[in-house]
Amino acid sequence: MAEKKEVAKPAAAGNDTLKLVGLVVAWYAGNTLYNIYNKKATNMVHAHWFVAWAQLFVGLAWSLISWGTGIRKTPNLSAADIAACVPIGLFACMAHGGSVLASAVGAVSFAQIVKACEPVFAAVVGILIPPMDIKPILAYAMLIPIVGGVGLACIKEGKGVSINVAAFLWASLANASAAMKGKLGSSVTKALKADKEKNMDSANVYAVMNIISFLFTIPMVVVSEAATLQTTLEEAIETHGASAVASNIFWSGFFFYIYNEFAFAFTAQVGAVTSSVLNTAKRVIIIVVSSIIFSEAMERNTVIGSAIAICGTFAYSLASKKKPAAAPKKKDE
Repeated sequence: MAEKKEVAKPAAAGNDTLKLVGLVVAWYAGNTLYNIYNKKATNMVHAHWFVAWAQLFVGLAWSLISWGTGIRKTPNLSAADIAACVPIGLFACMAHGGSVLASAVGAVSFAQIVKACEPVFAAVVGILIPPMDIKPILAYAMLIPIVGGVGLACIKEGKGVSINVAAFLWASLANASAAMKGKLGSSVTKALKADKEKNMDSANVYAVMNIISFLFTIPMVVVSEAATLQTTLEEAIETHGASAVASNIFWSGFFFYIYNEFAFAFTAQVGAVTSSVLNTAKRVIIIVVSSIIFSEAMERNTVIGSAIAICGTFAYSLASKKKPAAAPKKKDE
């Protein structure tokens, strides 16, 4: 019997590897397509919080269909569970909104370069928000090339520092919010996943956060765009056609939900470090593809600076989880 089990292991390992490869491919493809359709949608509709809200609505609709048809088990959450998820959903809303607006008011490639600074925000949040998360010295040292690379990318040859302030601020808001979401969400999501009666696997965890994020986006639309929303939509439809507007919003929302779900599933399989490393590599693909599709200029400093920042993020991801060797335990005499 023991021999049969050993023979089956290579096949099982091969299946696991194929599953992980499939998750990465789906994650990368979904994220790249999301950024393309998001830029097209925000170019057409100049009500960017509305676009962010509509994207989350697509995911909400898919979650309700999945639960209603029995494709997935419906989460079984108490009022206390939902309350614990609310702050995470709030920061998820701000992270998503910041990303959408950063790409809307500036180049997709520039937004991705600034978002490579997310480890800087995560490091600061890890120190300021209890419980304190102290990284190895090498990890903090890697923040220098990240910041330096982004700074270099903002220097245009013959023009000095040239920066889209609005895009930079929105991308920074996304970074800070993502760091807070990660800090607050870690313990909550682990507890929810651990209780099998709650039906909170990685897909349902993301679905619940998406719904809460959707609800928090509503007041952002009301406050910032409600007064002009009807006129803005009418202008977009008149200029681009209702089909094109609806299509780009729908597909951006669809791919946003899909890529996040695959990313959550991949992280659950391999852990945060490997996921963070691959998330860094993903930015390279998005920068290259978006610069080609949207004809975004990539000057020498931009290329070099983004490469330095992304390599720094890669190194930070690896160094942040290295722990000093534990001291050998003394034997009891």
